[in-house]
Amino acid sequence: MSTRDTSAKEDPIIESRDQLVAPMQSGEKPKADWRIGTEHEKLVFRREDFRAPSYDEPGGIRDILMSLRQFGWEPVEEGGKVIAMRGDDGTVSLEPAGQLELSGAPLENLHQTCAETGRHLDQVKRVGEDCGVGFLGLGMWPDKTREELPIMPKGRYEIMMRHMPRVGTLGLDMMLRTCTIQVNLDYSSEVDMVQKFRTGLALQPLATALFANSPFTEGKPNGYLSYRSHIWSDTDSHRTGMLPFVFEDGFGYERWVDYMLDVPMYFVFRDGKYLDAAGLSFRDFLDGKLSILPGEKPTQSDWWDHLSTAFPEVRLKSFLEMRGADGGPWSRICALPAFWVGLLYDQGALDAAWDLVKDWTMEERESLRNAVPKLALDAPIPGGGKLRDMAKEVLAVARSGLAARGRLNTSGDNETGFLETLDEIVASGKVPAQVMLDRYHGEWGGDIKRVYKYSF
Repeated sequence: MSTRDTSAKEDPIIESRDQLVAPMQSGEKPKADWRIGTEHEKLVFRREDFRAPSYDEPGGIRDILMSLRQFGWEPVEEGGKVIAMRGDDGTVSLEPAGQLELSGAPLENLHQTCAETGRHLDQVKRVGEDCGVGFLGLGMWPDKTREELPIMPKGRYEIMMRHMPRVGTLGLDMMLRTCTIQVNLDYSSEVDMVQKFRTGLALQPLATALFANSPFTEGKPNGYLSYRSHIWSDTDSHRTGMLPFVFEDGFGYERWVDYMLDVPMYFVFRDGKYLDAAGLSFRDFLDGKLSILPGEKPTQSDWWDHLSTAFPEVRLKSFLEMRGADGGPWSRICALPAFWVGLLYDQGALDAAWDLVKDWTMEERESLRNAVPKLALDAPIPGGGKLRDMAKEVLAVARSGLAARGRLNTSGDNETGFLETLDEIVASGKVPAQVMLDRYHGEWGGDIKRVYKYSF
């Protein structure tokens, strides 16, 4: 989630609808300027007892963050507490229960992305050795209850945690127990954005299946392969889902603004603090009728903040976020941006990918999305067959897109090698969660603690 530490002193008041559309329009870039921004979260555990460390304890989350200063990172504070670190490779920030996230820098190619990931993992592992902690790449805590997890000192999280139980049964699990890999991608125009949004949304269940990596809850199999994905089905229906309107005629920036205006607010940031606006209307805010700030109208920063509070499978801000994948190890952190860059950054590949899904009905898209958390690649697809049947075809399209980009490393290799881990998943017939379940029922003998040996 985004990190905010200051209130802009010269922040324009929103006076017109044009200012609401502006963030999306500002994302338009010529193809030569398209970049790749990769985000990945990991679970932090104490090596001595596998406990999740608190913020303040010696060797805890604060110490982990501050230890990154040795690599050139600088602290970001909120209310006198360090909540993130900023550096050349982006921002290292905290999820609600201390999950550590790198929001990477916008980079030109996947070789740079994977190098960035490698630098980050090397740095946190070195810090982890000093602090006595390890880092686990999964989609969800495999053994922790909500009550066993710490809460990080970020104002927006306090507000969200109060609000979540009002609108769903699993929102606290989303905040406290899950981890993801995401990639942020650019577009050249409104038309380009629409095609990428629709293709990304329709194919998001395939990404969820390939990266499914959350089969355990509180030490036992939970009946799902991506329980993280299932959690989103009962988090907050006002701000999640497959967004049918994206596939309707006329979809574009204006329609996205209408959607976001209907998403209930969480907060307003003023004078370094988050004010609780949970459930209130941004439309009322535009009219100066927000109950917690009567007579005051929103600034551009308020709108940017609000754009970060919707959580659909694909999200639009000044770029498109692909949000369907569980957290995972190094190779899959590199594979997710490869999958989506291959499909969306070459026009021939984008057209081919859209051709595969353009005739699906909204009911068929919803059905696939709902089946994937339990069935992954065995989920039935529109027209018959299983998701695994089209996985090879989609990966072939992604490979063609990466080859067409022709972005080479110093050894002369293009970007297609980053898809190999996904090829192996499809060839094996088992997604990561199924491999872990086999180990749990086999060599682990039902001992969930054995999962910690697969840390970064």
